[in-house]
Amino acid sequence: MISASDKLKFYAKNIKEENTIKKDLYDKYDIKRGLRNKNGTGVLVGVTKVGDVYGYRMEDGEKIPEEGELYYRGYALTDMVKDFNDNKRLGFEEIIYLLLFNQLPKACELSDFKEVLTNERILPKKFFEDTILNIPGNNIVNIMMRSVLALYSYDKKADDTDTLNVLSQSLSLISKMPIIAVYSYMVKIHNFEKKSLIIHNPIEDNTIAENILSMLRTDQIYKKEEAELLDLLLIIHAEHGGGNNSAFATHVVSSSGTDTYSAIATGLGSLKGPRHGGASLRVSQMLENIRENIKDLKDEDQIKDYLSKMIDGKVFDKKGLIYGLGHAVYTLSDPRAVLLKEKARELSKIKKREEDFLFIERVEKIGGKLIMEKLKRDYPACANVDLYSGFCYEMLKIPKDLYIPIFAIARTVGWSAHRLEQIEDSKIIRPAYKSLSQKKDYLSLKDR
Repeated sequence: MISASDKLKFYAKNIKEENTIKKDLYDKYDIKRGLRNKNGTGVLVGVTKVGDVYGYRMEDGEKIPEEGELYYRGYALTDMVKDFNDNKRLGFEEIIYLLLFNQLPKACELSDFKEVLTNERILPKKFFEDTILNIPGNNIVNIMMRSVLALYSYDKKADDTDTLNVLSQSLSLISKMPIIAVYSYMVKIHNFEKKSLIIHNPIEDNTIAENILSMLRTDQIYKKEEAELLDLLLIIHAEHGGGNNSAFATHVVSSSGTDTYSAIATGLGSLKGPRHGGASLRVSQMLENIRENIKDLKDEDQIKDYLSKMIDGKVFDKKGLIYGLGHAVYTLSDPRAVLLKEKARELSKIKKREEDFLFIERVEKIGGKLIMEKLKRDYPACANVDLYSGFCYEMLKIPKDLYIPIFAIARTVGWSAHRLEQIEDSKIIRPAYKSLSQKKDYLSLKDR
């Protein structure tokens, strides 16, 4: 008698054999695998006014490396962050306004907008108990997806895709997402780690970054520098063009005419994937692995030797990758990593974590050069945003369970902006697939 488990293994083996497609077929039929051109650039599939990722220029079909820049509605991210730092203010709410409305708010407009966000934070009556507390889960992003879909049931105009209604829904989700994420985490550790359940209400005059910190901490106390770092993390993760996996997924499902809750849940599902939003966790695991396997974290030769083995696929996960280095678009630098690195340097001094910061900096320098040498590139692989983000979360005492959820809190803004853009286009996104199946004559059950 074949067990159910063995049957499933047999089915899975057949599926794997039948579904494996030879890579040379992509060249044969001129298919852009992963929607990528042969030079690594993305296939042009749409236009957007929301964000622009700049990392190189093209000359005569050649990809010329450039210092990276990220633009939100045409404004350079680095310029905006410099202004926030110079004027000692938290800027995430201003970024939300800019990405949604395509203009920088005046002081009075920003004040009114913050009031709107504050009012939208309130969860429906019994929502916390029914959706989060009574159905705990191990993965916070999954609970966020479930919660977003549950909010559909509380909306009398859930399926209305009029711009005004979608904007209202977007503001509601942007405001509620931090509450849902933190509460879901608190319930998780209460149920699975037997810790006391502590639920703090958001403080009315706090920014989103400040409220995340205050709701996470038993005493609700945080330093100004901590709020500034988390605010920066939210700002740099808010948007990254229309072609990244979760933004594109949001565009695709929005083009079908579906509701806002389904579209944002789609973005969350995409972001959860380890090839997209989970990279910062992989970097943290990699850095811990390096610490465990070399004797002196200050010895650059030891670091180089271990990273060389990593590229050769001999250590860590044996995939031949140094996580946190290199990017699909950025070449010489990732502006998000540059901004985050400097803020991390500042806080590492306050938190007495300078040695940890310098260790990551050595990995960046040595690893970038090794990738250039071993893969025969013309320039060192630059640090991407994930190299320093995990370290920043550590210094803020934010648990690993919330790394991707905080990314999602920020990126809900970008998804919302892209959805508002997509619903103005009545054309459904419907690319083609080349069928490789051969025509066969059907056999009746008794003849097989």
